[in-house]
Amino acid sequence: MCTTLIVGSKAMADGSRIYARSDDSTSIKATRLAYYPATKYGPKEFKAMDSPFRCPLPEERLGFSALEREDLPYHWGEAGFNSLGVGMSATETIFSKKEVLDLDPYVPSGLAENSVYHIVLPYVRTAREGVKRLGGLIEEYGSAEGFGIAFMDADEVWYLENAGGHRWLACRMPEDKYFASGNQSRYREYKSNDHRNFMASKDLVSWAKEHELFKGEFDFHEAYSLESENDKTYNYPRVWGIQKKLTPSVKTDVRVNKFPVYQTPDKPVTIEDVKDIFRFHYDGTAHDPYLHNNPKEPYRPVSIFRTINTHILQVRPWLPKEIGRLDYMAEGFADLGIFLPLYQGVTSYPVEYTVGTKHSQQGSAYWTFRKVAALAMTDYNKYAPFVKERFAALEAENSQRQKEMEEEYLSLYEEHPMLAHDMLQDFSDNLLLRALSVAEELVEELFTRITMDIEAVYKFHGA
Repeated sequence: MCTTLIVGSKAMADGSRIYARSDDSTSIKATRLAYYPATKYGPKEFKAMDSPFRCPLPEERLGFSALEREDLPYHWGEAGFNSLGVGMSATETIFSKKEVLDLDPYVPSGLAENSVYHIVLPYVRTAREGVKRLGGLIEEYGSAEGFGIAFMDADEVWYLENAGGHRWLACRMPEDKYFASGNQSRYREYKSNDHRNFMASKDLVSWAKEHELFKGEFDFHEAYSLESENDKTYNYPRVWGIQKKLTPSVKTDVRVNKFPVYQTPDKPVTIEDVKDIFRFHYDGTAHDPYLHNNPKEPYRPVSIFRTINTHILQVRPWLPKEIGRLDYMAEGFADLGIFLPLYQGVTSYPVEYTVGTKHSQQGSAYWTFRKVAALAMTDYNKYAPFVKERFAALEAENSQRQKEMEEEYLSLYEEHPMLAHDMLQDFSDNLLLRALSVAEELVEELFTRITMDIEAVYKFHGA
């Protein structure tokens, strides 16, 4: 499943807004980058590939980028921005409690996690509009499963959690706080008269009250969300760990779900802090499964091998949207991977980033990065340090190159927009290909070292 982090603009060191999520499923599902141009003659109907779900679509579609699952093309886009600069990530898996599902069960023919992205993002002009469209679809068609979904634009970030088959709550992210979630609904408060900060299905409170799903003041988590023994080791530790990293001054009990929904960081958060969180595995402690070679560690880390991709959507509203909207994406296992900047203004990707199946293959960027992690995991303590060092150096180099490119872009885009686009496209292509080249070098270095290690064990020398 997934981990989510949202950071408001006043909590970020540079004033940007962040929505970040790891997609944790199975390591053999490749991520492929895709871009779909705007059209007035788009598909009139969405047909789910793996469920009965169907819904009509507007013919006019905005251009948009997507991190697609290899087995679901033009279906599960996961994360990206549309051509107006609205960002979306789908989805964080969450669960409703049994009492709710007995009364309002999930709808098998309704909206599933893998159906949401392509029926919402290409058709909305703001984050708020994205929430309204998704909420209306949930009420009309029902949800097939539990999910949390984010929308962001130049002005705000919204996060929606569904509940049972037909209900939902969305909240506007406070600008001076951050929000962390790990496969569990986090929301508590809902103010029905505060339309600036809350949106919800019309009967969210009255229906829960009618069925006696909460006591006292309305509490969304108490009324609708699942609490189980598994949460105590699978979900709580991730939220606890993220809050401990960003707000070490506040002490919380990892065993008790009393973590603040929104927390204030002790110091302004940087993009590097966000990357670090998605590489987090209780590093150096007794709960570090990789340091101790312990796959049965009960505390589930943020960074796990079966992550398909981690994406950090960033909005910098003071810049043109083409460079002000960024997706820092790491393919595969983030702890042994590299975050690469994908700019909203880019309209194509090197072919290696657009291919991948459920079987390792030459010429697939996903599988090249996956090979680096898989080979390094044969002896994490021996191989991880030099992989991390090499990728860290390249991330630092990329960061400097980004600054230089963005300065050049700003000098061009008003008077020479096409030239600015071409420059941005060339920069992106070169950066992505350079990262792939470094990963290929690491594969060969790792394979060489592993070969030498095996030889040392099975040498049978003495002649």
